[in-house]
Amino acid sequence: MCRIFGSLSAAPALPDPGELAAVSARQRHGGPDEHRVLRGPGWSLGCDRLAVTDPRGGSQPYRLAHLPGITAVFNGEICNHTELRRELAARGHRFPDGCDGTLLPALYAEYGPDFARRLDGMFAVAVLDLRAAPRLVLAVDPLGIKPLHHHQGPDGTFRFASEIPALLAFDGVRAVPREDSLDTVLCLRTPVSARTALEGIGLLPPGATAVVRPGRAPVVRRRPPGPGAAETAPEAAGEGVREPLRREVRRLARADVPVCVLTSGGLASGLVTALAAEEARAAGAPAPHTFHLALRGRPPGAEDARARQTARRARTVHHEVFLDPAELPSLLTRTTRHLGQPDADPAALLAYALFRTVRQAGYTVALTGDGADELFGAPARLHAAASPSGGDWAASYTDALGAAPRMLRSWLYTCDYRAHLAGEGSAADRVERELRSRPDGDRLAAVTAFETRWRLPAGPLRRADHLGMAWAVEARMPFCRPALIAHARTLAHARTLAPARTLAPAAVPDRRALYGAGRGLLPEAVARRPRQPPALPLAALIAPGGPLLEPVRELLSPRRLARDGRLRPERVRALLERQLERPSEADALALWALAAHELWTEVVRGMRVPLDHAA
Repeated sequence: MCRIFGSLSAAPALPDPGELAAVSARQRHGGPDEHRVLRGPGWSLGCDRLAVTDPRGGSQPYRLAHLPGITAVFNGEICNHTELRRELAARGHRFPDGCDGTLLPALYAEYGPDFARRLDGMFAVAVLDLRAAPRLVLAVDPLGIKPLHHHQGPDGTFRFASEIPALLAFDGVRAVPREDSLDTVLCLRTPVSARTALEGIGLLPPGATAVVRPGRAPVVRRRPPGPGAAETAPEAAGEGVREPLRREVRRLARADVPVCVLTSGGLASGLVTALAAEEARAAGAPAPHTFHLALRGRPPGAEDARARQTARRARTVHHEVFLDPAELPSLLTRTTRHLGQPDADPAALLAYALFRTVRQAGYTVALTGDGADELFGAPARLHAAASPSGGDWAASYTDALGAAPRMLRSWLYTCDYRAHLAGEGSAADRVERELRSRPDGDRLAAVTAFETRWRLPAGPLRRADHLGMAWAVEARMPFCRPALIAHARTLAHARTLAPARTLAPAAVPDRRALYGAGRGLLPEAVARRPRQPPALPLAALIAPGGPLLEPVRELLSPRRLARDGRLRPERVRALLERQLERPSEADALALWALAAHELWTEVVRGMRVPLDHAA
């Protein structure tokens, strides 16, 4: 697990070492164990390493003595590296260590830009091929768990980095927020596409490979998906989840560094906890350590009691961490800087604090339950798409996805901003067009494809990666492994109604498969409990006496908003006054999204120094 960066230019000059050092410094929190940069005429490759597999080997950038023209850098984990190593050794390749990324130059030499189809894992890879005409090949895993951000300047120079703040340290990469970034945050809570919230900065799409030649625009292609799983009968759904999940937990729980489990109190993380403990007992290893974080004061919906029940049933060494709500304002800027893009999900604050605790306790790898809700149909927005015949199901879905409904957005925007969006199209418009574009009209397939291809990587997976790596913790997600993804897909297709092929309530994927998987492994209160969102009660936090009220009030001051010109200050003030008189989660979320965007704009424009935990 690392942070990587690099550049490719048609100009023959050597990249400035001071500039490359500044780029490295911006993401060094994610790779504190080793820092190396290689550069040559018109190119650079660098890595900040978090040593997880073979900590004593695996020095990056990777070069093999018998392949001098190929250099690679890598962020992530290759689960099938042992099998690939045997295959490549049989073809005559030799490797100096057992690190998973060491085989990448040889794999590229054998398969060229198609090499990424052979990889099983979460990864972002950059390979520089100087054997003939220079070319840079970038690839990310099928879910985009490990990100690559990129920028191409007017002179054709192409630059990339794992994190946006690092990319902004390259000369010529400017921090210019997109005009539609505010609407994107209110519509979708965070940018949900290959286009980031900053002008000129893109994100390599999930499952994509890009080939870059000096001075030319990158050619980006999405790789074909891997083979699917066999269809699963509904009565076997629980076992169909449990067995592949058991295999993936067993695989991901193995590391050359300490591994723990994040136990939220929900069903998905409970399954991961129970199976990790089962694997430890089978191997004769000590019981795993589990971590749970909640706000002090036990707000409504607090999960600590259920997390404790899960840990007790699994016989783990359980750690309860209670965050004082008064500390939340101090986390705002740090969390925003590490995410790099605006994000209106307040759960990011808790995630940042939880990964901090995990790292301080000495752990480098954490297993999580991320991805289960999106893959197995829990989000209420899927049900919102199941509107009666004749209703606008795509609009219902996007409204459920957002932080503020469309009528409220229109009321808050200035006339000029509404006119701009009418001409360019809003973020909600783009999502609705994508949903409706499916030729067969299958609503279920449309919304689940959008959830897994765009929303899951942009929301939960981005937060797990960026906020985990903020503290040099690798988050591993068993539910995001190909076997579980394929199984979830077959269950969803099996419940699609024919011939109407609409997303009727009976066709919405439910949690029966997860319930079945948890039977006998988890306490009944956890195994049968409906999914609930993370317990961060915004209505109480942005209320008279609440710890987030003053930061939100300051970020949404009339002076700031008038200077920006996209929001009507008097109407934002009226929304805040309504929240103070009658606190509600809906109004609090809208205010939080507005404040999150304003803070991100301020932070990204002022980025001049490396990120650190004191900022």
